[in-house]
Amino acid sequence: MNRPGNQLFDRYFTQEPMRRIFSDQGRVQGMLDFEAALARAEAAIGAIPTEVVNDIVAACDASLYDFDELSIAIGNAGNSAIPLVKALGKQIAARNETAERYVHMGATSQDVMDSGLVLQLRSAVGLLEQDLASLADALAQQAQRHAGVPMSGRTWLQQATPVTLGAKIAGWLGSITRHRQRLKELKPRLLCLQFGGASGSLAALGEMAFPIAESLARELKLNLPDQPWHTQRDRLVEFAGFLGLLAGSLGKIGRDISLMMQTEAAEVFEPAAAGKGGSSTMPHKRNPVGAAVMIGAATRAPGLVATMLSAMPQEHERSLGLWHAEWETLPELCCVVSGSLQQALAVIPGLEVDAQRMLQNLDLTHGLVLAEAVSIALAQRMGRDAAHHLIERCCRRAVEQGKHLREVLGAEPEVTAQLSSQALDNLLNPTHYLGQSKRWVKRAVADHQAFNLR
Repeated sequence: MNRPGNQLFDRYFTQEPMRRIFSDQGRVQGMLDFEAALARAEAAIGAIPTEVVNDIVAACDASLYDFDELSIAIGNAGNSAIPLVKALGKQIAARNETAERYVHMGATSQDVMDSGLVLQLRSAVGLLEQDLASLADALAQQAQRHAGVPMSGRTWLQQATPVTLGAKIAGWLGSITRHRQRLKELKPRLLCLQFGGASGSLAALGEMAFPIAESLARELKLNLPDQPWHTQRDRLVEFAGFLGLLAGSLGKIGRDISLMMQTEAAEVFEPAAAGKGGSSTMPHKRNPVGAAVMIGAATRAPGLVATMLSAMPQEHERSLGLWHAEWETLPELCCVVSGSLQQALAVIPGLEVDAQRMLQNLDLTHGLVLAEAVSIALAQRMGRDAAHHLIERCCRRAVEQGKHLREVLGAEPEVTAQLSSQALDNLLNPTHYLGQSKRWVKRAVADHQAFNLR
């Protein structure tokens, strides 16, 4: 049976559990969970009879509702809460007409929608935390495994001095650890109840308003903010910004992997699998399909974050249009980033590394990438400027004559007067010029492990 909607690409671009959270079913259930909790909270304070609660709660089940009818009604109502509350009232009245009088008491549509969204976001944050922890573990293992594996550093897409693959992966790990820290820090600000009634004063509930708000926050296990945030959207936009940052860092990982997979580099590969990364016409192809999603998400996320930022200056106590712009934007951003994260989790643990090819690539310039090492050694003997210009001339000569830099240096009296043959061999050995690469790995892994203990 064909499934409705645009779902052909969902498995590729989106994590399935995240899509379920932000499905129509998930959205409606989030709002109904708010209504059920509101009834329990108001009964606990004595605002409504306790005997009506069970009938209200029993009707707060998304499977009871016709989503096609709701979608049509939303087009006329202007939001999803108005028709849902009407449908909820009918469900409750069929069970208990008296109970129907007490549903949604004191709340407004935005309370239902925003608090329902926060409940969805809490589930989304849980998935992100779990996946980020798994990705960080995988990155830490790979960084340690390849801590001493030399490869070409690259600046402006040109070969620079040597680094190690472990140090490169440690850089990826560091960004993920920082994102885990950011998510932990913003959670208390994000996971807050929205409950203000018609225009934020909760006047309809009289003196019981604040006790009900406290009770409702306890029911939903959400923080009670200092005041309703109907048109103060910084909580949601902060989370959107976090998602944009995460998408960018994952895109960086995808970009690096895809460049290392290029035929001309052929240093690191996504794990092979049957039917993965092939071409419809070229049997030899092995495309970086996971990296493509990571890069794609990093390309899409900024526009979605920009929409959330643009929707911040909302009018007075309830926004026209700007609030509406958020409804599909933030869920889509969550889904896009979740898909990128899933691809990273599929790629990182099984990275295939060709250390021998890395060494071969390090020699593509015939020693030029280690010219800095020789220049610095000579600078201690003849001064920085003189050493720099001397080695610059030797590099130019090596290129013009098609010779290895070692050969040119060995034939240059100004160099051999200062450096022995053994010294030149050592200086032009890439494994001797890896600097603090191993230290960076240890530090990144230590930060990761420290976060896990907090």
